Amino acid sequence: MTTLAGRTIAALRSEHDGLAGLVPSLSDDQLTGSSGSADWTVADVLSHLGSGAEITLAGFRAAIGEAEAPGPDFNQSVWDRWNALSPPEQATGSIASDQALVTGLESVPEDRHEDLRVRTFLPEPVPFASFAALRLSEVAQHTWDVRVGLDPAATLAEGSTEVLAEHLTGGLGFLLGFVGRAKEAPEHAVVEISGTPYRIVIDESVRFTTDTLPATATFTGSLESALRLLYGRLTPAHTPAGTEVTGNITLDDLRSVFPGF
Repeated sequence: MTTLAGRTIAALRSEHDGLAGLVPSLSDDQLTGSSGSADWTVADVLSHLGSGAEITLAGFRAAIGEAEAPGPDFNQSVWDRWNALSPPEQATGSIASDQALVTGLESVPEDRHEDLRVRTFLPEPVPFASFAALRLSEVAQHTWDVRVGLDPAATLAEGSTEVLAEHLTGGLGFLLGFVGRAKEAPEHAVVEISGTPYRIVIDESVRFTTDTLPATATFTGSLESALRLLYGRLTPAHTPAGTEVTGNITLDDLRSVFPGF
């Protein structure tokens, strides 16, 4: 598929297939071990992904006319049910739940990718590509949380990195307004990501852009590392060698601006 929605769904499929191949091999100790998400075990992360897939699928089915819109207590009931599962049940269930969601998204014909709108937590329905990207934004980071609990050198998937970067400069840019803390920066900054067209702009707010603004600082490192920075996952313990920031802002300053979730 060549549409942005199609490429986003392809990234979701790749993420799903990767987890589906990994999760069945995890031991009970690995499932209850630490993940890359503070205070969550690997099973907790998988439960979050599974419940999120169930909630997302319900909203999607309502948007395309296959079901009634979920009621006001639906989300909490889903979370309560998933929280009551054992770690192995959460792990197994997460794969099945995510499979159902990805299959549902894949079922949308490409000729509907541009006109379909889906209601989310935002005031107005969003384009289908942005809807899929909201899910990818969660899945890519939390899949990393799972993998880094097993391998400290884990990275974001290349396909997800490229698609998310594109979305963050467009319809998903508002997310940085939620997670970014511009006031933590010592001064306004335009941080170029070396070797890419992307820049992190910090002024009254935070944004990710391909606008050719004069840079005040340079992030030397991979685009994958830069995206983990934006999502609060470029901690000192998980920063590749050679990654640095020079100019009017430091890497530690940027970690404060992007504390993550």
